Amino acid sequence: MNAPAEKIITDAKVLVADVEELLKATASQTGERVAAARARLQVALIDAKDTIALNARHAAQATDSYVHEHPWKSVGVTAGVAAGIGLLVGLLIGRR
Repeated sequence: MNAPAEKIITDAKVLVADVEELLKATASQTGERVAAARARLQVALIDAKDTIALNARHAAQATDSYVHEHPWKSVGVTAGVAAGIGLLVGLLIGRR
């Protein structure tokens, strides 16, 4: 994976963690506007998690296709890429 893509994934994970922390911190707050903002944040958080998981699946499928198309080129790289994708998917699944 290239550096900009890794930065986006890292930033997305940080954002998701920050939103989760904010939702927990405001759980005791009352008021119509706070409740509406919390509801919007919860929906956005679910969407962000789904998008990250979908992108991880696409990356895994792209890797699989590349390995099948270029088996000898990918022999040395496949183990590292698969381990990284597996770790990413595992982290995403573990957060649910």
